Amino acid sequence: MALIALITGASQGIGLATARAYAQAGHTVVMAARNAEKLTMAAQELGAHAVPTDVSNPASVAALYKEIGTAHGRIDVVFNNAGTNVPPQDVGEMSFDDWRKVVSVNLDGAFLIASGAVRMMKTQDPQGGRIINNGSISAHTPRPGSAAYTASKHAISGLTKTIALDGRPYSIACGQIDIGNTASDMTARMAAGVPQADGSTKTEPTMDVTHVAQAVLRMGELPLDVNILTQTIMATTMPFVGRG
Repeated sequence: MALIALITGASQGIGLATARAYAQAGHTVVMAARNAEKLTMAAQELGAHAVPTDVSNPASVAALYKEIGTAHGRIDVVFNNAGTNVPPQDVGEMSFDDWRKVVSVNLDGAFLIASGAVRMMKTQDPQGGRIINNGSISAHTPRPGSAAYTASKHAISGLTKTIALDGRPYSIACGQIDIGNTASDMTARMAAGVPQADGSTKTEPTMDVTHVAQAVLRMGELPLDVNILTQTIMATTMPFVGRG
């Protein structure tokens, strides 16, 4: 059955690859991102519906769901993917502006997108749907100098479990995918090395983004009586498991 899928952060990286995977599988794709020009070009390539959106802005998110309701009548899958980060810095040196820049997108934005999805999924007929949150390896283990990003991703784990619990009476499933070192714009800096727990700087292995996109597609295509609550997908030899 063809799904109507919303993907945020869809103009590049993981979001764009996932939008492509859903479109190629025959699903209707709604792509949301802040950069209207990049988003429109990407959506035209995929035959998708582009809705420029600032996920950290409640009015912008409300307008997104209003347009989805008008154009498509329902939403079946939401990939809550939009995210941002700042350069590594000690928690004592991080400005509140940098903290808010990260948390407003990674956490506030994830909440606003999920909240809008739940409201639509509860009232549509047939009722229900699926929300997939992009957690990150940092939802489990921090990198040095990543206070805002790590805190936001730890919070996503709690948000995922709460949505999964609150959504039960309404056939709303919620799961989380924790991704480690996908080759994308956000991981390009790894080519020059990233800080390690022992104080050194090393390059880290990455993986092709299409593997992540296929994993999110498989999660989204499950029947609603089945849920992958958490899934970790990572470059096999990245420094995640083991001593830091």
